[in-house]
This record gives sequence, structure tokens and C-alpha cells, in this order.
Amino acid sequence: MTYGYRAMFVLLDSYARRYGLRTIRSMLSRYAPPEENFTEGYIRFVANNTGLEADELVDTRSARDMIPIVMAMSEIENGVKPRVDEVKEGWQLFVG
Repeated sequence: MTYGYRAMFVLLDSYARRYGLRTIRSMLSRYAPPEENFTEGYIRFVANNTGLEADELVDTRSARDMIPIVMAMSEIENGVKPRVDEVKEGWQLFVG
């Protein structure tokens, strides 16, 4: 799981750096496009579970922003709450 979390941090960071996607809404609209997903529900869930607004700028190099985002995404994707220690280990792998 740790390397999966690292991969998510890398992916979301690449969305910000390559495509200028710097909000929960913009990142999730690319990650889970409406043609294939209930994207608005996904966005609401992540925003509600992070304390961040869907259209608020997030810093993909900030643990304060990204750990809660990836935790909420993991809960949606896996159907269970993630282990915080594993997500933090994934973050450490990402930042080096």
C-alpha cells in the first residue's frame, strides 16, 4: 500500500506541474472523469474529509494538504479507511 500511496502523490503532483491542475476539483475531474464516474460525489467526499474547499488551491508538495487528500481518495477507491502510517510512509517515499 505504501508504494501505491507514493504513486498517488506522484500522480497528483504531475497533474499540478504538467497541467496546472491545482484544486481538488480539477485533479479529480482528470483522475475520475465524469464520463466514467460520479465525479461530483467524489469531489464532495474528498473536500468534506479534508477540510479543504473543492476549488481551493492545494500545494502538492505540502503534507498538510496532500496526506488528507490521498487518505480520502484511498477510502473512496478501496472502500475502507486507510492506515495513516502507511499514507505517511508513502509521503516520505515521495518527498525523499
